[in-house]
Amino acid sequence: MKPVVALVGRPNVGKSTLFNRLTQTRDAIVADFAGLTRDRHYGNGRLGKHEFIVIDTGGFEPDAGSGIYKEMAKQTRQAVAEADVVIFVVDAREGLSAQDHDIANELRRLGKPCVLAANKAEGMHDGTKLVDFYELGFGDVHGVSAAHGQGMRDLVELALAPLNLPDPDDEADEDDVNKPIKLAVAGRPNVGKSTLINTWLGEERLVAFDLPGTTRDAISVPFERNGQRFELIDTAGLRRKGKVFEAIEKFSVVKTLQAIESANVVLLLLDATQGVTDQDAHIAGYILESGRAVVIAINKWDAVDSYQREQIQRQIETRLPFLKFASLHFISAIKRQGLGPVWQAIAQAHKSATRKMSTPVLTRLLLEAVQFQSPKRAGMFRPKLRYAHQGGMNPPVIIIHGNSLEHVTEAYKRFLEGRFRKEFDLVGTPLRIQFKSSQNPFADKDG
Repeated sequence: MKPVVALVGRPNVGKSTLFNRLTQTRDAIVADFAGLTRDRHYGNGRLGKHEFIVIDTGGFEPDAGSGIYKEMAKQTRQAVAEADVVIFVVDAREGLSAQDHDIANELRRLGKPCVLAANKAEGMHDGTKLVDFYELGFGDVHGVSAAHGQGMRDLVELALAPLNLPDPDDEADEDDVNKPIKLAVAGRPNVGKSTLINTWLGEERLVAFDLPGTTRDAISVPFERNGQRFELIDTAGLRRKGKVFEAIEKFSVVKTLQAIESANVVLLLLDATQGVTDQDAHIAGYILESGRAVVIAINKWDAVDSYQREQIQRQIETRLPFLKFASLHFISAIKRQGLGPVWQAIAQAHKSATRKMSTPVLTRLLLEAVQFQSPKRAGMFRPKLRYAHQGGMNPPVIIIHGNSLEHVTEAYKRFLEGRFRKEFDLVGTPLRIQFKSSQNPFADKDG
């Protein structure tokens, strides 16, 4: 699972600027979840081959008595609890403050690995202004400039070093043929994730156990159905109690993001009695961005009347149009209704996500599509699509080569996607199409 890095410090030391630098965005990927203030944002960071989740927190005032500052302190403590390592951000320009000491004491009490970053340190070549920060007791002080991008790589390497992360290439080299399908059940609190998980485990009469290999309190439950092995990646707070698994509806954004990233297929569970909410749309958007295969299940379908059923189907069309490729199922976890087709859809989504597509077939489909409908001309140029090949799986990636492909419209891209999906029966998985234009070897030469 992706490691989690929390950015902590007093107000206005540049945490948000550092967050944007690490995630290479201008905002959080997932924001405005119910029960969270705007002072805790989540985003994806990357260093070389290693990816990680970054949490941006509000200004931390450990002794805040009431009001918004108390809530911000609560949010920061939650972020530290979710994190594997903390980057404690201080202001190199303003120097050491009493509030920095208070935060340092609180971080020591919370007991997470911590790296001290002195932000706004551009131009401080001798480092003498950073000496005072050694008083905080976190060892070396690392001068960085989030605004200018200075010292970012060294900072992240230091933060991730204690975690002993495996090489992603080693994980990717494992034999995929006999590996179980990794399935994450994602959704808001109280949509029925726990009920569904417990129904599966009880219905199949499986021997479930904790898998070792993670220190981040994530639990995987292996089980088998009709000869197909699965590995359930928990997002509902599943924990072991003797031989009985107990599901706790405690919503953690980090657990959900990690589970989605680790999965081959995500079952997005919605609540028929609540409709499609902003929170549902945020989770769905993250699933799409992560490139995961997805199946949508509407739980508590037995608890709504025909009018409500019609309304939620309309909401799915209007609020989740980007998941049109996903199959939709109506279930009742508590009454065990409609679960069989969901399993079939999960297997089909995984099969689609890992489909191998040959270059000759892809190229034939591409040329047939162009013959049926050519791309629009852009000025003097009309995009020339020559051949296609597969560039990756889970999600499937198709790379198209030719000339002037930067002028291919989004509408034509969707047209091509539809042709490819139909031919290879790609259901339940995103399909990414990339264009690579050939370079004119004479472009930089005088005539």
